[in-house]
Amino acid sequence: MVMSREQYKKRNTDSYHRKIGTRGLPRKRILIVCEGEKTEPNYFEKFEVTSCRLVVVGTGFNTESLVKKAIELGSKAKKDKEPFDELWTVFDRDSFTAEIFNKAIVLAKKSGIKLAYSNEAFELWYLLHFHYIDMALSREQYMVKLDEFMKPDKLKYRKNMDEAYDYFKNKQPQAIRNAEMLMNKYKPHNPEKDNPCTKVYELVNLLNENSKKV
Repeated sequence: MVMSREQYKKRNTDSYHRKIGTRGLPRKRILIVCEGEKTEPNYFEKFEVTSCRLVVVGTGFNTESLVKKAIELGSKAKKDKEPFDELWTVFDRDSFTAEIFNKAIVLAKKSGIKLAYSNEAFELWYLLHFHYIDMALSREQYMVKLDEFMKPDKLKYRKNMDEAYDYFKNKQPQAIRNAEMLMNKYKPHNPEKDNPCTKVYELVNLLNENSKKV
């Protein structure tokens, strides 16, 4: 069919507006503030998010001080007119008292900050890639078990390992299922007593959703 000049012009104008309408929209901004300076940032920075802007910060802070840092960074971003749509904190129970751990959780919820805490340690999330576990262990015991599972691949678990995301990626669906099953075991939820448990899978789900091409 032969188009008139007006029809041709209209078609290209419509096409231009469609592109502007989809590509010109501002992307969601997500901030992840981590307790560890390297272990967690090394992991989360490897997610290839495509439909959001991801900022990962490793602080070296823990529990309540970490949440306060997230509040500070969120406030600064808002002041700079680049607000975050979602703020997340990633921290562990470790050997902190129930009072300290709970104060951090209460402050985060009050401030609208989402939580990806682990009781007792982040390494639980990695261990759940291999099998379901509902036994309370220390970080050191998690690391011993990880060594056992990684031995056939001639690897030894170490904190801050750069290849963690790539190594665990194929087993991620299993880890999510195991973490959900573990969390559903506790009713009602009582973070400082739910040992072991981890909410890291909720953050991983979010990043995976934003990693799909749109």
